[in-house]
Amino acid sequence: VNKPAGLLAVPDRYDENLPNVKSFVRAEFGSAFTVHRLDKGTSGVMIMALTAEAHKALNEQFEKHVVTKTYLAIVSGIVDKDEMKIDIPIAADTRRKGLMKPSAKGKEAHTVMRAIERFRLATLVECDLITGRQHQIRVHCAAVGHPLLVDPDYGKNSQFLLSAIKRRYNISKGEEERPVIERLTLHAARITFVHPESGQYTTIAAEPPKDFTATLKVLRKYAAPYASAFDAEFF
Repeated sequence: VNKPAGLLAVPDRYDENLPNVKSFVRAEFGSAFTVHRLDKGTSGVMIMALTAEAHKALNEQFEKHVVTKTYLAIVSGIVDKDEMKIDIPIAADTRRKGLMKPSAKGKEAHTVMRAIERFRLATLVECDLITGRQHQIRVHCAAVGHPLLVDPDYGKNSQFLLSAIKRRYNISKGEEERPVIERLTLHAARITFVHPESGQYTTIAAEPPKDFTATLKVLRKYAAPYASAFDAEFF
């Protein structure tokens, strides 16, 4: 499934009528088993099993770390290293319901981050999930000083505005600036697993949606490494 940002992966615990991937798959195919999840604000590829047998087989692959998941993320700050291995345990944040935090007492969590493209105070990175803890990429990126460019929970921003990086940005009086992107700058780009029926390694990929690519386009145009006009407070 190529999940759009803003859509729940599974039914909401308080309101099962809210649109979600699992309900759509069940309506289309008659059954749906959750293999893994994506945050509501994350776009990209997601696996749903249609049979109990496939669900069991895929769950075993996740438990044995056979499955590889790769994400694209736009993070704040310039990531200096071309590749960074992040091994920071993660636990539930008891002070913030539903969120996670780095903790020596938490479950082990491993992420490999690679810098793909550097901008002025922002970087496009590729993240391989070695483990699959809740909010793992978001927590790990923030823990190493590079929270997602847009992440109201683990970063500073709930949206990204062109005015933050474009010099002499003007808007007509009475008009409100529209965000370039106002969801997590995180996209599940591809996932590789052993197909339960064929036994062959299978890779499913999803291209980033328009809001993600639009953000990259804006950064390339107005926040290239040589650019000098930017709002440092935003980053």
